[in-house]
Amino acid sequence: MNTYVLSKDHLKNLALELINTGYKVISPSKDGRRFVAISSADDLVINSNLKPSSVSMKEFFFPKTETLFFYKRNKDEYDLIDAAEVNQPQIIFGAKPCDTSAIPIVSKVFNWDYKDEFFNKKVENTIIVGLACKFADENCFCTSVGLSPVSEKGSDLFMIPLTENTYACKVISEKGKKFVSNHSKIFTETIDGKSININEIKIPEKRFESKEVKAWLDKNFNHKLWDKLGENCLGCAQCAFVCPTCHCFDIVDEECNHTCGRRAKNWDACQFEIFTKHASGHNPRNEQDKRYRQRISHKFKYYTEKFDEILCTGCGRCTRGCPVLTDIGIILEDINQLAKESISNN
Repeated sequence: MNTYVLSKDHLKNLALELINTGYKVISPSKDGRRFVAISSADDLVINSNLKPSSVSMKEFFFPKTETLFFYKRNKDEYDLIDAAEVNQPQIIFGAKPCDTSAIPIVSKVFNWDYKDEFFNKKVENTIIVGLACKFADENCFCTSVGLSPVSEKGSDLFMIPLTENTYACKVISEKGKKFVSNHSKIFTETIDGKSININEIKIPEKRFESKEVKAWLDKNFNHKLWDKLGENCLGCAQCAFVCPTCHCFDIVDEECNHTCGRRAKNWDACQFEIFTKHASGHNPRNEQDKRYRQRISHKFKYYTEKFDEILCTGCGRCTRGCPVLTDIGIILEDINQLAKESISNN
């Protein structure tokens, strides 16, 4: 597929055109905290040098709260009313590989034993313009989970900086190809993809081997490491809420009064004590060490076994935002070291 040259002016003109034709245009916010829908092309933020936003872009596919249907009491029965469908097309600019790659990863669980049409329709109606990443700090570990700063996974179009004001824009998917065709006045100048120099983009060294981490998890369900990690964790679940791949939710009926209400899907997290509490009062994960073990095991063992995907993109958000400085990268390095020691001892 073709590769085009786009200037920042091209991108602003494209954003303006899309806003005026009914698209929801999404970009990292200027304060770097989250992805936001913008109403002006001047608010478009595309910068390879910025660190990942504090919060991922997943809420544009998997909202914090989402109405499944409404209900209304009608004498002795209830009428069910479908939630109004929102089919507004949306486009996300400036998403780094640690965000874009999350979409195909979590799509597997949202299409496993049941196809979540709420999620799928949003993915179908979205163009993702990925961006090569020039930022790396001590919290990043994308290369340890099979990704890199130039991973195109999950993108429909993928941009690589050429100069301070221009980007190479590669067409990745058929959806991206159709989008380019529909906006051919913007996508005019092509470039040979082989001539793009990515040597300026530093590829971080691997911090751990994910296969060795999984091998250790397979055999150490009751290891003393979990006690140490559980003592430090507050169970606040900020790690799950900022994570691009955490996808747990609860379904509840919320009454507006005794005659009507809605059934809604709300974010939830395995780090909350109530998450696994039974109606009987029994809780199989009644201590924080068990809950933190679940977090690591789900991402690096259970999901891998079920879907052949690591449920982590190495973005480092959970570490940067943790109030007690729990560093998942260091934890995985420690597990990797324990795995090596186990092999040498045997």
